[in-house]
Formats: sequence, structure tokens, C-alpha cells
Amino acid sequence: MTDNRYSGEKFTDEESAFLRHVRFGELPPRPAPEDLTTTTESETTPHRPPNVNPHLQG
Repeated sequence: MTDNRYSGEKFTDEESAFLRHVRFGELPPRPAPEDLTTTTESETTPHRPPNVNPHLQG
């Protein structure tokens, strides 16, 4: 099966940037530094709710 969307045409960086802008629009504004949060990794396993149907336990 052939993908017909790619024509093999090469674009300059400026043309590619313009086409991205036309297709996806502008990027949203960056968040303010005070809106950013830090993440902390943990070694604990995620909580799983109990299985209410004993027939589904595997």
C-alpha cells in the first residue's frame, strides 16, 4: 500500500516552518516559571483498586 500524502518534494526550513504554522497554528504561550512544578519519583507501586469480580482475577 502506498502513502499518497508524500509527494517527494523537498522544502526549505522556512517553507517547512510556514507549512507547520498553516497546519497546526501558533503554539500556546509558555507557562510562567511560578506555574511550573517539580516532580519527585518514588519507588512505590501505583495503587490498584480491589477486583470486585473474583472471576476476573488472573
